[in-house]
Amino acid sequence: MPAAPDFPKPADRAPLKRALISVSDKTGLIEAAKVLAELGVELVSTGGTRAAIAGAGLAVKDISELTGFPEMMDGRVKTLHPIVHGGLLAVRDAPDHAKAMAEHGIGGIDLVYVNLYPFEATVAAGADFETAIENIDIGGPAMIRSAAKNHGYVCVCTEISDLGEVLAELKATGTTSLALRKSLAARAYARTATYDAAISTWFAAALGDIAPKRRTIAGELVQTMRYGENPHQSASFYRFADPRPGVATAKQLQGKELSYNNINDTDAAFELIAEFDPAAGPACAIIKHANPCGVATGKTMVEAYERALACDPTSAFGGIIALNQKLDAATATEILKLLTEVVIAPDADPDAVALFSKKKNVRLLVTGGLPDPLAAGTTFKSVSGGFLVQSRDDARLTAADLKVVTKRAPTDEEVRDMLFAFTIAKHVKSNAIVYARAGQTLGVGAGQMNRKDSARIAALRAADFGLDLKGSACASEAFFPFPDGLIQAADAGCTAVIQPGGSIGDQKVIDAADERGLAMVFTGVRVFRH
Repeated sequence: MPAAPDFPKPADRAPLKRALISVSDKTGLIEAAKVLAELGVELVSTGGTRAAIAGAGLAVKDISELTGFPEMMDGRVKTLHPIVHGGLLAVRDAPDHAKAMAEHGIGGIDLVYVNLYPFEATVAAGADFETAIENIDIGGPAMIRSAAKNHGYVCVCTEISDLGEVLAELKATGTTSLALRKSLAARAYARTATYDAAISTWFAAALGDIAPKRRTIAGELVQTMRYGENPHQSASFYRFADPRPGVATAKQLQGKELSYNNINDTDAAFELIAEFDPAAGPACAIIKHANPCGVATGKTMVEAYERALACDPTSAFGGIIALNQKLDAATATEILKLLTEVVIAPDADPDAVALFSKKKNVRLLVTGGLPDPLAAGTTFKSVSGGFLVQSRDDARLTAADLKVVTKRAPTDEEVRDMLFAFTIAKHVKSNAIVYARAGQTLGVGAGQMNRKDSARIAALRAADFGLDLKGSACASEAFFPFPDGLIQAADAGCTAVIQPGGSIGDQKVIDAADERGLAMVFTGVRVFRH
């Protein structure tokens, strides 16, 4: 490990005489360059950035004038030069460094503004392998890292907002503070780490490597929260570079700031409702503590909401409501009769927004679309000392996937009910049991330590709210290890059961179903949610 040299401590305030600017996103570039020029800062730039600055009538030196070398190799080599990196890394107050600068004609560079080739956007646009490779910036990250390391003397900016902070200090004092330079350096290393994470993740996917030796997770801060899951926990919210449509991309039209629990529950609600194609009709999901307490379809959105609410209006109090179609005024009117934390939908019509504006604390989010439940993706879960990674649960069943294992085959109506119930069970914490009929949940049993209790609790919920389970379908997200859970469901009134199968006790469960005249199908697919 290299020992730290005995360098002089940098002064708190540092002058800014020369700036090196090389950006792919030129938003705000000319305005900032004009301010730097007005403050007497020498501008040095590259390629298209230099042309843009010069085109605005500002004096700007080409990087080749600084290095004595032209840009070469299709622009791959232009800033990777001792004149550039010496100017960035030199400790100005260290005698040996000052001597080297004088001997080799190296001038100090006091500001670097680089926002990197748009690799993430290139990949998101579906570029081919070769195009993605060409959009990997090399010189930019090198300059950023050099400038950040030498933050005692150099300001490093990777976004126009960073540069805005520098300009504000320069206007106020004519110098920059060490505190700002340190803050900028920390942000800069986070940016290059995010950039490298995007590249390594893309490269692994391009090679089909589902378990690379090293994996990094990077995100951009969206929100710092008052607290986390509980008041004594701190929390913040980050967005991935290529987020799925949902709470991370939603536009909040009104309401209080979202809490940690709001975001967690809203994500669960929206991922569930995305299972229902808007083209097939309206659907509504009501979520409490990340579990669905009511899900239903309807001929209209208000009907879907009312049917979802009927499943468990007690639990729906203070819950999250997700819609698969635009929120309309009729539905808004009914929703606002209930204390609701968040409503999320692809869109909302102006009349609905106006109604919500009268309830200032209710958060209304619109996303512009639904996430694709069949899209590939990755999910993460932290554990002590590490994290778990798995592919997104994109299980989707059709009638053709079902294997009838009982003497009685299900009717077409029962098949529809079973598929609906199993879709909901995929989004219920395990152990899960869901009773449903005609596109409506009737009872949900979630998170119990045994399946019999889940079946019993779901039936009790239905009874509490006057919902008859006779003729309903029962879905279990994992197999029944013993007949007791199935018997509980049969006694409650269900006539059709859908479950993965695969237990050593399958035959006993099948026999119990046959004894009670049930139709039962195996999916061969388990959808645990822990």
